[in-house]
Amino acid sequence: MTEPPRRGTAVIAAPFGALVLVASISHLLEIEVKIETSGLSAPSTPLLLEAERQLNAYFNDPQWQFSLALCLKGTTYQKIVWQELCAIPPGSVKSYGQLAEELHSGARSVAGACRANRFPVIIPCHRVVAVHGIGGYCGAVTGALLDVKRQLLRHEGYESP
Repeated sequence: MTEPPRRGTAVIAAPFGALVLVASISHLLEIEVKIETSGLSAPSTPLLLEAERQLNAYFNDPQWQFSLALCLKGTTYQKIVWQELCAIPPGSVKSYGQLAEELHSGARSVAGACRANRFPVIIPCHRVVAVHGIGGYCGAVTGALLDVKRQLLRHEGYESP
């Protein structure tokens, strides 16, 4: 899918800081996790308003099922991994190695697909952990983003290492 032109951006509050939402008229293009809450900006398009509504529904109920149009740009392998991430139920986790075994690939390939995920929270890469520890989140292996991952897992009822 060719990425549609950007039509709007919003910065919405989240329990751990903020989420930057970028959308075209018809698809969500990406989400960025921010630790800071400065610079919030209200959604200005119907799709951004719906994305905010659904994200808030998830923050109120971890069982919420997202139904947003996403512009998935990635390799065939990445898209398969992202589909598998969405199949992990809230409150559950899989290790990078478990997913790799299921997909007949390697743990590093799974980690790379998680890192390439442009829709954290909606495509729940936070549900993939290392065998000994939490693993990474949004490309970070240390720092505040790992606290976001722990918060999301706790929100879903999983106590992370």
